[in-house]
Amino acid sequence: MKSGLKRTFASIRAALMLFILSTSPLNAGEVRISAGAGMKDALTDIARNYHASHQNTTITPNYGPSGALAGQILNGAPADIFISANTTWMEFLIEKKLLDPASRKPFARNAIVFTGTTPIQVTSMEDLAKLQRIAIGSPKSVPAGDYAMQAITNAGMKKKLQGKMILARDVRECLMYAELGEVDGGFVYRTDAILAKQATIRFKVPQNLHTPITFPMALTLKGALNPEARDFLNYLESPAAHKVLNAYGFVTKEAGD
Repeated sequence: MKSGLKRTFASIRAALMLFILSTSPLNAGEVRISAGAGMKDALTDIARNYHASHQNTTITPNYGPSGALAGQILNGAPADIFISANTTWMEFLIEKKLLDPASRKPFARNAIVFTGTTPIQVTSMEDLAKLQRIAIGSPKSVPAGDYAMQAITNAGMKKKLQGKMILARDVRECLMYAELGEVDGGFVYRTDAILAKQATIRFKVPQNLHTPITFPMALTLKGALNPEARDFLNYLESPAAHKVLNAYGFVTKEAGD
């Protein structure tokens, strides 16, 4: 009887130790990031640099339209850090009490440009009337598309471009359409346009035609309890991270923001 109890207590003790080890910071160092599709390349490099000195921490990214990502978080998808391509979806999740408002910080700034492979000369918003097919991210879920639609509307071009706009699911798909020549051109972030091999930037959309393009970041409520997530969020503000962002065309404090 006593030997049986000893075996039972030993089993309980072993299970308890296994639980403690499996939930310890050394083994549970994962940071899940939900970020706009246009940030993929820069964040991949930043995460790689961070991992070099934090090998016990795994950065797990999830890229897509900011609106879609916000919807995923709203529906319970795991995320520690949310980086939005506009302030709208950040404020939406803060209002839903799914983000830690005290952790909200600026990530970077960007610009919208029009890029394409068309032989037609396009140097301004007004010249878009010459084109037949124009790619734009779906304004309802893709911030780049929202900024572009603001510019189109404020430039008085909405009616002239009616029936010519091809909606893309995110900014990278918009760039792909422009690169492959499936459209005459498309509205994308400057940071995406400089990655193109075929399409060239035709003009920068005047900033007075749209709201400022600011990318904010914040911890989710779960992320606020994750020390690795807090540390990585702080790293995203470091000169090392800003150097990478600047190399990809983003504007940060290190570049005179």
